[in-house]
Amino acid sequence: MDRQELARRIYECSHLSGRFQLRSGAWSDEYFDKYQFESNPDLLEGIAEHMAGLLPSKVELLAGLEMGGIPLATAVSAKTRLPTLFVRKAAKSYGTARIAEGPHFRGKRVCLIEDVITTGGAVMDAAAALRNGGAEVQGVVCVIYRGKETSGRLGDIPMKCLFTMDELKR
Repeated sequence: MDRQELARRIYECSHLSGRFQLRSGAWSDEYFDKYQFESNPDLLEGIAEHMAGLLPSKVELLAGLEMGGIPLATAVSAKTRLPTLFVRKAAKSYGTARIAEGPHFRGKRVCLIEDVITTGGAVMDAAAALRNGGAEVQGVVCVIYRGKETSGRLGDIPMKCLFTMDELKR
């Protein structure tokens, strides 16, 4: 599926109008219901194919953020054959008490995978947790970037997006 067709289909299945509170606490008159495109096998495959081309060159692990980044990271992993971490919002209080499930990541070059980013708070939290565990965070790749920053960075993390909100709305 080409990029333009993918954009059209993502917008059609996931764009909602109304009054929505975002993770950042801000309010918006529009929302992208990421679970609509993440649960569609054709769209998920198209997204993974295009996201794979945005990964930093020397990445050793993908890290899907709970919850929406997990199916995306898994699909990109299937395309690239890179192993995947599943990053929790908080470490479990029982069992292994890990912040991330999957292969060991100490000393590994990791790329975070996320669905929709507005301010990047969840990404920054996950990056800090992985860095505390010894990972080298190389970047973040998301499906939709709704933010205003245009530098291609979230703090010190290089960021690439498959689509901006404005692109999808066109």
